[in-house]
Amino acid sequence: MRHTTCPTLFAALFLLCASAGAAESDSPQDDFWRALSGLCGQAFAGRLVSFDESIDAGWLPERLVIHVRECSDHQILIPLHVGEDRSRTWVLTRLDDGIRLKHDHRLENGDEDDMTWYGGHTTDPGRSWRQVFPVDDFSRLLFLNGGLEGSVANIWYMDVRPGEHFAYGLTRAGRHLRAEFDLSETIEPPPAPWGHE
Repeated sequence: MRHTTCPTLFAALFLLCASAGAAESDSPQDDFWRALSGLCGQAFAGRLVSFDESIDAGWLPERLVIHVRECSDHQILIPLHVGEDRSRTWVLTRLDDGIRLKHDHRLENGDEDDMTWYGGHTTDPGRSWRQVFPVDDFSRLLFLNGGLEGSVANIWYMDVRPGEHFAYGLTRAGRHLRAEFDLSETIEPPPAPWGHE
């Protein structure tokens, strides 16, 4: 009996294996970073969809805008504008062991706020569309020294679904803040955040 080979079959198997290997080389964090970087330079409007009115009342009448302002392979800066308040910038940093989220808070003159650079660090690969940042040790100490004992259990998260929405959330026992931004429509980028002109 003669055995024949099928070049087309071998080529198809090779391509299948190659594509599987490529898929395995990308982690959920790679996918998340790529999706977020794809928004660089663009601004989007949003709103609070989950909040505590007694704590977040100042945000409710204001227009919320994010601007994915600066991107590199290692860092992404996303200012959050709450009405005319340009004090907040989310700073995401790629590290060997995951992604770190920090909150850069500035006064109107550009100086750092007393309560700044708090945040968290991923503890697992997460999902391609969501990364979760449990509070880090630096932030726990900052919160304790600032009289914000409830914040020592903070967990932040970010969702990015291109063409649909970006979400920023904060959760802990008895608290869930979530802001969603419409990625289906860009808006005019806002002025630079305070301290970053």
